Amino acid sequence: MKDQKKAEAIAVERVQLLSPLLSEDLDSAKARQIKGQICEQAGISERTLRRYLSQYRTDGFAGLKPKGKGLDKPSVAIAPHILEQAILLRREVPGRSIAQLIQILEWEGRVEPGQIKRSTLQEKLAERGYSTRHMRMYADSGVATRRFQQKHRNRLWHSDIKFGPYLPVGPDGSKKQVYLVTFIDDATRFVLHGEFYPTLDQIIVEDCLRQAISKYGVPEAVYFDNGKQYRTKWMVRTCSKLGIRLLFAKPYSPEATGKVERFNRVVDSFLSEAALEKPQTLDKLNALFGVWLDECYQNKDHSALGDKISPETAYRSDKKPLRFLDPETIANAFLHCEERKVDKAGCISFAGNKYEVGLTFIGCKVDVIYDPADTRELTIEYKGHTPWTVKKLIIGERTGTRPKLPEHLELKPANSSRLLSGAARQSGKRKEQQAPAVSYRTVHKEAERSV
Repeated sequence: MKDQKKAEAIAVERVQLLSPLLSEDLDSAKARQIKGQICEQAGISERTLRRYLSQYRTDGFAGLKPKGKGLDKPSVAIAPHILEQAILLRREVPGRSIAQLIQILEWEGRVEPGQIKRSTLQEKLAERGYSTRHMRMYADSGVATRRFQQKHRNRLWHSDIKFGPYLPVGPDGSKKQVYLVTFIDDATRFVLHGEFYPTLDQIIVEDCLRQAISKYGVPEAVYFDNGKQYRTKWMVRTCSKLGIRLLFAKPYSPEATGKVERFNRVVDSFLSEAALEKPQTLDKLNALFGVWLDECYQNKDHSALGDKISPETAYRSDKKPLRFLDPETIANAFLHCEERKVDKAGCISFAGNKYEVGLTFIGCKVDVIYDPADTRELTIEYKGHTPWTVKKLIIGERTGTRPKLPEHLELKPANSSRLLSGAARQSGKRKEQQAPAVSYRTVHKEAERSV
């Protein structure tokens, strides 16, 4: 019975080993590449791999079971000091194959040629935790990532963007994908704000953060992945003004943002239910999400919190005081700044609209301070002037009276051309400085007199 179980276990391992080669549409070049990878990772020769493949194609699963008796017999022992040397070689260069380990040991005279079988060394290394799979796992992440959780609310917030369903949100009624942005408290798993947005840009992240801060105060730190919607100069500016530490996850480490990723998987259940309602507007989808969030997540017991409490209960019962700021400070922190050049009509173009800045600044570059959530009014800054507010230019059906140019831009009457006067003076000076040209007639007459 034990022999049979071990034979089946070995056959299962061999099937998993061969699985990448069993695809029907696999071309020969790709097959050779995969074979090389399998041989390197498993520490077997290509000849052995071909034998396994032939046995499987002939007899199926049964063909991969080891033949003969004595399956329970222990493998040939390897001297402890030899095994330690093999482990040391693997630790020095994790990518070394079993064949390379044996080759080095033979070259160093530690073992006789053929004394150690590759399968035996592979088995012993796996028992000690130094197989190719183990070494690759350690190399990918260094050490196992430990879970962490803040002790109090608002110490750390997580955020992520999840792709949502398609809705008729386009101006022509065409369907476009919407995107869910959420901010989650690390200590309590409480969702501070979540909302679906029609576009995928930095503005949706800033808007969601702003609403979360308005409702629950300013966190000590925020933790983002490396998406371009988060790594912006505006986010750095906002967090700096509000006294928030801005942290980013290590690139290519999705496990670092596990809490918000776990919540995103829970949202999949909402999307399945929302599909049955067939929402036709973004407002309807967000209304459904709000109801689901309150009843199916915020007030449900969370396994990570213990004591069978919900995220909302955990957040509300935390004794750490919330830090609120006045609305003006928050608004200033979320303002953006861009540069625009004033055209000959004294206007600037911004977000597809015209704003009248003033004829005084024609040709000048001014700073435009604005709130991304509301561009009906802009604040203009220019060196030496007090900041002022401008509104969208309303273009009527008829042309208006052309505004009068500022005095310093008007034409100045003149009685004569200063350019031509200056040119005449310069011409006179040049003639005085130039030597007179030699006249051949004058030279000839002087020669005759001398004769």
